[in-house]
This record gives sequence, C-alpha cells and structure tokens, in this order.
Amino acid sequence: MTKAAVLIEPGKPLVIEEVVVDKPGPHEVRIRTAACGLCHSDLHFIDGAYPHPLPAIPGHEAAGIVEAVGSEVRTVKVGDAVVTCLSAFCGHCEFCVSGRMSLCMGGDTRRAAGAAPRITRPDGSIVNQMLNLSAFSEVMLVHEHACVAIDPEMPLDRAAVIGCAVTTGAGTIFNACKVTPGETVAVVGCGGVGLATINAAKIAGAGRIIAADPVPEKRALAQKLGATDVVDALADDAAKQIVELTKGGVDHAIEAVGRPASASLAVASLRRGGTATILGMMPLSEKVGLGAMDLLSGKKLQGAIMGGNRFPVDIPRLVDFYLRGLLDLDSIVAETIPLEQINEGFDKMKKGDAARSVIVFDQ
Repeated sequence: MTKAAVLIEPGKPLVIEEVVVDKPGPHEVRIRTAACGLCHSDLHFIDGAYPHPLPAIPGHEAAGIVEAVGSEVRTVKVGDAVVTCLSAFCGHCEFCVSGRMSLCMGGDTRRAAGAAPRITRPDGSIVNQMLNLSAFSEVMLVHEHACVAIDPEMPLDRAAVIGCAVTTGAGTIFNACKVTPGETVAVVGCGGVGLATINAAKIAGAGRIIAADPVPEKRALAQKLGATDVVDALADDAAKQIVELTKGGVDHAIEAVGRPASASLAVASLRRGGTATILGMMPLSEKVGLGAMDLLSGKKLQGAIMGGNRFPVDIPRLVDFYLRGLLDLDSIVAETIPLEQINEGFDKMKKGDAARSVIVFDQ
C-alpha cells in the first residue's frame, strides 16, 4: 500500500489515501519518491481549469530512487537516483527522431487500453495517472522514458524542481530561444519557472535581464538569481519601462505566468525582430497574438512546451550546474513540507507570495 494525495473532485482539497501501485511492466520503472514540487500546472487541474479523468493523483515535478525495473529497461537500474519528467517520449515518432522530443505525444509510454492500470484503490477501482507520473505519491510507476538517472551527490529535494520548473525555464533559454551572450531578456512572472528562466539567462550570458512581477519579494528574489533590473508587472507603464531600460525593447520576452495580460506585456516589451515565448498555461479559451505593426517589425511569437527540452540530456547538465554552483535551486525552493500539508501548500501558491514549495517524503 502506498500513501498518495488524490484529486477526487475539481475545486476540492486533495485527499490523502492508500493506493496500490502495480509492479513494473517490461519498459516500466518503479520509483520510491523522495520529493515533489508543487507546480502551478497542478493547480490548473485541481481547480478544474484543465479537465482530467478523475479520481487522479497529480504531481509531476519529482525525484526519487529506483526500487524496481521491468525486464526491458536499460536506461536506469535499481538504486539509481532519478528525476522524472512529464515529457515522456516514445523515441520513434517524427518528433522524437527529428530532435523535438518534448512534442512527442507519448502514446507508447502509457499502458495499452485494456491492460491492468498502474494505480488502483484497494478495492481494485482505477486511479488515473496524471501526466504519465502522478508524483504526489510515495511510489511512482513510470515508463523508462519518463525518468533519467542523475549524479547521486545531488540533493533530491533540490533535484525535484529540475523536473518541471527548471527544465522549462532553463530549456526555454537554452533550447527554444537559444539566447546568446549579450542579448536582452525580459521575464514576466517570477514564480518557480520564471526564476529558473532568469537564472538560466544569467548562465547563458544575457546582457540585461529584466524581471517583471507585481510582488516586491519576488522581484527581490529575481535580482538574487540574476535579474539586472526589475519592474512592477502591474504598472501602467511596465512595457514602456522595459523598452526604455533596453533602449528599444528586448530580444526575448518570456511569459511564465499563464495570464493574457502577462502575454500582452511580453509582446509589448519586444524590440524589432524580437521573440515572445509563452510558457504559462493560459485559460483554454484565450488567444495571444501579434499586431500588424509587430509583424511588419519582424517580431515572433512562440510556445515552448516544457522549454523544448531533451530531458535525458538536459537534466543531468542542470544537476551539474547546481553542483558547480551555477544554478541556484536553494533560492527557488521556499520551503519543504510533508505530504499531509499539500493543501496548505497550494493555498500559499494561490496567494502568490513565495517561490516553490517541495513535498519531502520519508525515506
């Protein structure tokens, strides 16, 4: 039996239940979860803004120790420290073989229809797995292409946030935007993803890094992680301030909140030829666009799901960045909490005052 936080009804608190996690199939890995970050993406499902079959176990930003592997698994072994990633990839579709693994739909990484479910309640009823992971659980059962082995020296409560926030933010800088030294970057939203984006922009050698957020504490944290300038995102002249600071606008504006107003600020902050990248999960009915003059100015707009990552390569590199003192995960993690405090953690997230909360499981 395994303890997990289960979403039974949208808009209601998660319920701590005992569930049964199956033994690994041929290409599956069973992981003893060490830590899992609370991500705003989870909140979209918990609040019902994004639909999902229920009951389900959320959680997708995790690290742990492999405790069993299937007969065909070759990428990890029992005892390995691993980080999981929701960008589970099949390895043979057009997206995978053309190097765009984060776009893989990952159909082959789930159990086939009619097969025994990975997670059930003690009465045998199905508990749906969310985003191939369901990490708010003491044990995960995932496809081998949903995790990667990391340096065993890496603290797992810090490694967990690499699984989503840091992979998304840093991946956007390194992969989707390909920021080169000296280019200017604006980041709208200084939660976990935004802070990781700012830190990665510093590592990439960005010339000016402007953080826009309405919360003074988050702006201060952004400066600690590498922002050269900060702006109140709710100021009427926020875009004008960014354009003036950079003498014409930024090369890259990255939206890391998921709000239409934040996306508009990102677009309005661009210089001629600049690119706006939207990372946040917008309400499903919303659209983001460029005006006629934006297009005539050569501006571009793109999405970057999970930062366009190649996580089996990217995550070990990010771990190395942390161990070498380049990546500041200690500032991104605001607190560690037990699973029993998960609902309080999401309540804090809704207030928007702090960075990442990370659940730490008993090992």
